[in-house]
Amino acid sequence: MDNLKKKYRYTKLGCYFTGFSMSAAANLSAVLFITFNEFYGISFTALGFLVLVNFCTQLGIDLVFTFFSDKFNLTKTVKSIPLLVVAGMIVYAVVPMVKPEATYTALILGTVIFSVGAGLGEVLTSPVIAAIPSPNPEREMSKLHSAYAWGTVVVVILSTLFLKLAGNRNWMYLALFWSIIPLICFLFFLKAEIPKPDIHDGESKNKKQKRDFGIILCTACIFFGGAAECTMMQWVSGFAESALGISKVYGDIFGMALFALTLGIGRTLYSKKGKNIYRVLLFGMGASALCYIVASIAQNPVVGLIACVITGFCTSMLWPGTIVYTSEKYPSCGVGIYALLAAGGDLGASVSPQLLGIIADASGMKAGMLVASVFPIAGFLVLILAQRYFKRR
Repeated sequence: MDNLKKKYRYTKLGCYFTGFSMSAAANLSAVLFITFNEFYGISFTALGFLVLVNFCTQLGIDLVFTFFSDKFNLTKTVKSIPLLVVAGMIVYAVVPMVKPEATYTALILGTVIFSVGAGLGEVLTSPVIAAIPSPNPEREMSKLHSAYAWGTVVVVILSTLFLKLAGNRNWMYLALFWSIIPLICFLFFLKAEIPKPDIHDGESKNKKQKRDFGIILCTACIFFGGAAECTMMQWVSGFAESALGISKVYGDIFGMALFALTLGIGRTLYSKKGKNIYRVLLFGMGASALCYIVASIAQNPVVGLIACVITGFCTSMLWPGTIVYTSEKYPSCGVGIYALLAAGGDLGASVSPQLLGIIADASGMKAGMLVASVFPIAGFLVLILAQRYFKRR
């Protein structure tokens, strides 16, 4: 086992840093929304489109690998991930410095490029980690996904402090700073040995798996889990500002950063002591639904904010836990199945936050929170259905 640890040490580090760099790609634009609006006059609708571009690009990558994973050289593709993130960050930051009138175009193009890298990271790091021999593979999976959560904490806090100290006008240097993380990731992958998970999804066995009702149920679970996690992640800062009337700086720290902190704590705890993933998922769905309801009906804004933050802990294992649950039921699933699950999670992460925004515009933030509770409730019911299906099978 010690030899295996040494053999795959750089592989694991590369995957962990990929998760960290994905958190920068996913959250940097949200931190800079106000800056872009003030300095370039970009509307909030246009800025919201950047988030949509991010998720849609990742969803497109998920779907490509769902159906065509056997067409790619896995080792070369994995090692290209950090370079794509770096390239996207450079376009995102440098073009506005050179050509300010092309800022929005540069933001879209940069977002597309680093989102391709983030999408590849989401699809490929899970099967790579799963392919590394381990006595507790589910804990290794949780450790991988905790890197994203802790990365979000660091990205939000350091970015907020940087903008406060250096000024919003210097945001380009912040984007260039976050390109250092994928560069470190690239150096790890240069030394890494990439294991060979099953990528032959064109074979009949994997084709049958994709049509299996159990896979459909697992994809539905990660859809609802992704919706429960990412809806609160996207809106908790806005809720903190609207509910408590505090500034954006403290809204980001006490909203988004604290949510990510509890998310990281939950995933780290599971990576150390976790077991019985079905019960963990069932608890996560039920408890996060309760948190959404409390946030929507609480008269005291502090109570509402606490409910939002605790949602991070409750949803912490819904995305990675569904991957663990699926791999337990389908031990020989290939990259295409992981890609299908990623597509389900990304779709939930796209649909639910948008729905909350629409309802919040029409009826208020608390009404949006209440409607968003439907997603974890539905996930709870789908989980029960899935467990009964696998027991019968």
